[in-house]
Amino acid sequence: MAESGSAKPSTMKSYFWRSRDTLKVPMSLFRDNRERLVSRLRANSEVSAAGTFVVLQGGEDVPFNDTDINWPFRQESFFQWCFGAEEPGCYGALDLAAGTSILFVPRLPAEYAVWQGKLYTLDDFKKRYAVDEARYTDEIARVLKEKRAHLLLTLSGRNSDSGLLAREAVFDGIAEFKVNNSILYPEICECRVIKSPGEIEVLRYVCKISSDAHKVVMRTVRPGMVEYQAEAAFCHHVYSTGGCRHVSYTCICGSGHNSSILHYGHAGAPNSKVMQDGDMCLFDLGGNYCGYAADITCSFPINGKFTEDQKLIYNAVLKARDAVIAAAKPGVAWTDMHLLANRVMLTSLKAGGLLVGDVEDMIKAGLNEIFQPHGLGHLLGLDVHDVGGYLSCHPERSKEPGLRKLRTARTLLAGMVLTVEPGCYFVDCLLDAALANPDQAKFLVAEQLKRFRGFGGVRIEDDVLITETGVENLTFVPRT
Repeated sequence: MAESGSAKPSTMKSYFWRSRDTLKVPMSLFRDNRERLVSRLRANSEVSAAGTFVVLQGGEDVPFNDTDINWPFRQESFFQWCFGAEEPGCYGALDLAAGTSILFVPRLPAEYAVWQGKLYTLDDFKKRYAVDEARYTDEIARVLKEKRAHLLLTLSGRNSDSGLLAREAVFDGIAEFKVNNSILYPEICECRVIKSPGEIEVLRYVCKISSDAHKVVMRTVRPGMVEYQAEAAFCHHVYSTGGCRHVSYTCICGSGHNSSILHYGHAGAPNSKVMQDGDMCLFDLGGNYCGYAADITCSFPINGKFTEDQKLIYNAVLKARDAVIAAAKPGVAWTDMHLLANRVMLTSLKAGGLLVGDVEDMIKAGLNEIFQPHGLGHLLGLDVHDVGGYLSCHPERSKEPGLRKLRTARTLLAGMVLTVEPGCYFVDCLLDAALANPDQAKFLVAEQLKRFRGFGGVRIEDDVLITETGVENLTFVPRT
């Protein structure tokens, strides 16, 4: 919890910092988040502020199977957004009437100091995390009773990307209170969708560190190296230089045909191929700092020289990205941006001789989903696929080809941070299905497509902030 290994409680500062040149993140960022949430809930006609408390439960240490070793801890994202606490086993409460905050921390045994270090006082935690009070987790029910809590707002909602439920707070004595678990989730999600100036600074930092790491990877890799060496180079830079102990998702380091596998790098395919001269590389890598995620993809030939076919596909994707960057602004529907990217890319493939016919007819037939079987991008923040994509008060997921894969269909607002990641892939099973479908096969030049079997794919992914007038690109990597 201290800012460095030599810090003492008397010198503890109220910020997250990994020393040296890494970003100091003031705890006021999380205080401001709490204030935004309280203001939003006070404006909700279903809520009476008097006697109403938000109660959130933080993440727990997770054992590795049945052993006494734990997975590296990462704080639960809603709790991180509200409190920024680094320790597991915490709870937090917000008093809507008073606008005050309480951080509940575990009461640790004295033996803890032997194995894990100095035991900090409640006052230490109060100062460290800039909360109004710090108490122990075994006191939650008693403290809430003392404060005349009547209604507890707890978190319960289904993540539209994973399909999993958010963790609802449970503690000894909760049955003594009235609990509502439907109001909080959409309100806190809406708060997380629009980034505060403080959050934007953290995202700028982690995107810059991740961009620099991508450039290190580009300078490092060469034919004969193994994909995981690219992963190692990225992870080393974001941690050693940027203080990013975690990456935001499993590193994707696909080369050759592997660059057409959208979530390559998983346990069954752990970035283990030797990269060959002439391979196209697709490296999708993002660091994580203070819980905030970057998500950047670079595609380039391993030997540094594009073939004519590689140039055709890369430029088709780049034009799609450029079109979206130029058009995105508040008031524009994300679905329209996706279709714009599809339209530009298919037009380039047609000009390159791979397709024939009318581009609009191709989209109607679902050909856009054959070459780009994923959405244009997603909200980005404390989660790489951040919350708020599909809430009840916003457009539902489309059932149309291409659009049905989008992680959000929202209209853009200033303060949103999203990825823009058009891609073009040659996936055998999708090409085979398209060639067997008369409605799609009529657009395909089968003889030309043969030479792209095994090509892999190209994705260009930038992290962008929607401003009042357009887009600020937070990504700084070579694209041309």
